[in-house]
Amino acid sequence: MEPTLDLVGVGNAIVDVIATVPESFIDEHDLVKGVMTLIDAERATSLYAAMPPGIEASGGSAANTAVGVASLGGSAAYLGKVRNDQLGD
Repeated sequence: MEPTLDLVGVGNAIVDVIATVPESFIDEHDLVKGVMTLIDAERATSLYAAMPPGIEASGGSAANTAVGVASLGGSAAYLGKVRNDQLGD
């Protein structure tokens, strides 16, 4: 049987949250500028309460790779686990 997909990506279903904040916000919340930080639900609630509205976008290396392959004309699938919450929806 001939394969039907060029790529199957398996990874964490990550959501990037991008918001414009002053430099002081980074220090006040013990964040590191320019890096990705995985956080738990409690930390997310705290940061969301303190920051202005942001842009939420699907991310993660496996998902981004699948998108890249598909955008170049390949066929790709992505498998990831989501939580039953706002970002999982």
